[in-house]
Amino acid sequence: MNGIHDLGGMDGLGPVIAEQNEPVFHDEWEKRMMGMFVSCFAGGHYNVDEFRHAIERMDPAHYLESSYYEHWLSSLETLLTEKGVVTQEELDERKKHIAMEET
Repeated sequence: MNGIHDLGGMDGLGPVIAEQNEPVFHDEWEKRMMGMFVSCFAGGHYNVDEFRHAIERMDPAHYLESSYYEHWLSSLETLLTEKGVVTQEELDERKKHIAMEET
């Protein structure tokens, strides 16, 4: 694979700046994302290769502007809709509900 998702090891991208005393999770939702990843994986909804492939299918611009756990969220949304676990309408409705809670 030679795509935007394989930036690791490429020259000319500058150093990786490690955050001093970086926490495992920056936000609460990242903890929940980890839990969803584990439970969906354990539930047999996908395997690791499918999970990575769904990340690799992200739009390159979206991939570059999103965080590590946003990649995971995108992958779960893709796989769970493709496999019929949830519908796109259910996801859209939930996103609206969360957005209303945040305002």
